[in-house]
Amino acid sequence: MMAEEGAEKGEFRLLVLEALEGFPDSLRRILDNLAVVVEDLPSPSDMRRAGVKDPMHLLGLYTGVPLTRWGRDRHARPPDVVKIFRLPVLFHLQPGEDPKEKVRLVVLHELGHRAGLDEGRLRRMGVY
Repeated sequence: MMAEEGAEKGEFRLLVLEALEGFPDSLRRILDNLAVVVEDLPSPSDMRRAGVKDPMHLLGLYTGVPLTRWGRDRHARPPDVVKIFRLPVLFHLQPGEDPKEKVRLVVLHELGHRAGLDEGRLRRMGVY
């Protein structure tokens, strides 16, 4: 691994952390028992789960039980997981687009799935 590549990964992780820290206090419950990880690319199983054939088309993935389906036994479950895929996110940046804003939208999109929102609703909200 080249030193620059490591720095880029670290900078990207900081953008994800900033997006999470910027999440409104009134909605912080959505972050309870949640692991957020940054990976370069989705695994084959991630791609199958999302129904995607090209790894560059999957920017993030939520795996877990949406808040709308939480029950009393929720505390006994392992954490849900949000994966943010660094290389696809960077690949989809438009010329002049702010990487911080792109990462924020991807994080919000995946948190929207955790809240129980489907793709159509997220598109209508502009979080796509």
